[in-house]
Amino acid sequence: QVHLVESGGGLVQAGGSLTLSCAASGSIFSINAMGWYRQAQGKQRELVASITSGDTTNYADSVKGRFTISRDNAKNTVSLQMNSLKPEDTNVYYCYTDSIYRRRYWGQGTQVTVSS
Repeated sequence: QVHLVESGGGLVQAGGSLTLSCAASGSIFSINAMGWYRQAQGKQRELVASITSGDTTNYADSVKGRFTISRDNAKNTVSLQMNSLKPEDTNVYYCYTDSIYRRRYWGQGTQVTVSS
């Protein structure tokens, strides 16, 4: 089992920045890829960014050039630096990790609200 706890969400004005963090605990030896999804009410969850154990990153087109994902394997954390935020970035953001046993774990979600 892997337990994920997110932090760093909140309210920010358009054009501002926020950093989300996610700390993993439990069977951390099994962690492989990590990343972030987001979900607006009534919509499907969408991938925002991911990072493999080898630090290969992937971003949704809508956030490329604005968001940066990084991970600290020593601290078992993954972060999402979000710059130039737009109102359409308003969502609940979920941290996830895929284990080497092909099981996905989710955090509880953190709200990001961008005001215009």
